[in-house]
Amino acid sequence: MRRAATVALAGGLLLTASPLAAPATAAPKAAPKPAPAISGKGGFLIDYATGTSVYGKAATTPRQMASTTKIATAITVLTTPKVDLNRKVTVKQAYRDYVTREGASTADLRTGDKLTVRQLLSGLMLPSGCDAAYALADTFGKGKTPAERTKQFIGQMNAKAKSLKMAKTKFDSFDGISGGGNNVTTPEDLAKLARHSFDNKTFRDVVKATSYKAAATASTGKTRTYTWYNTNKLLGSYSGAVGMKTGTGTAAGPCLVFAATRGSKTYIGVVLNGTDRYNDAAKLLDYGFGAKPTAKKIKLRPLPAGAQRD
Repeated sequence: MRRAATVALAGGLLLTASPLAAPATAAPKAAPKPAPAISGKGGFLIDYATGTSVYGKAATTPRQMASTTKIATAITVLTTPKVDLNRKVTVKQAYRDYVTREGASTADLRTGDKLTVRQLLSGLMLPSGCDAAYALADTFGKGKTPAERTKQFIGQMNAKAKSLKMAKTKFDSFDGISGGGNNVTTPEDLAKLARHSFDNKTFRDVVKATSYKAAATASTGKTRTYTWYNTNKLLGSYSGAVGMKTGTGTAAGPCLVFAATRGSKTYIGVVLNGTDRYNDAAKLLDYGFGAKPTAKKIKLRPLPAGAQRD
């Protein structure tokens, strides 16, 4: 009798324990969000804080970059040891002649005017002034002639790219106007440069402005006020947009390097040779933020009549 009771008890324990031993049903995993389709032939998106890649399309394929080159121009100046942003630079006629000869975008710098380096950086990055790029390269390059100085400055830009391990990037221009077509980068490389540049507070302050007024000393000694508008129409159009640079060229097509911050998150992206670069940027940023996709076409901030386009 005692043995039977023991068996029965054991059986009862087994019966009681059996349901508890059944494996729990795992909750189904959410399907991964599909990556957006973009018009750009190349594209890339990174998390600014970590440098982690979030999206890539032909990310390591070299392409011309047009005026997004000016990101390298700006950060090369800004990382010059002991750079003096208040240093005054006199505008040479050669800078204006260069813009006329190349049919290039301009900050409309007037010969003989004196502008600070800080002002020239805004003239470089907002209206995409190739005259401002020339002025900075001529000022911060080393050599006896403008040709020697600008060549050496481009060498500094290439040294910067090498230090950032931008293995497939080559600059032959201080502004993106490439005579030999050897001014190339990849979406991944350009994102590295943009992330590095965005670490610099002055750079961030420059590229986030939709417009900028510079009070310069005119050649007459009086004050001339320059007003520049940012060619990056993502600013003021996409919630959280904080920069960075447009570029357009015959070989490069429309290009855009962009950044946006929402809460504690910042994403930096690149679109090269895209027929719909602003909507491409909005799609990529929505993808990064995990936001509800922006309307099919974002309403872009208009530029005033006569403002530079790039």
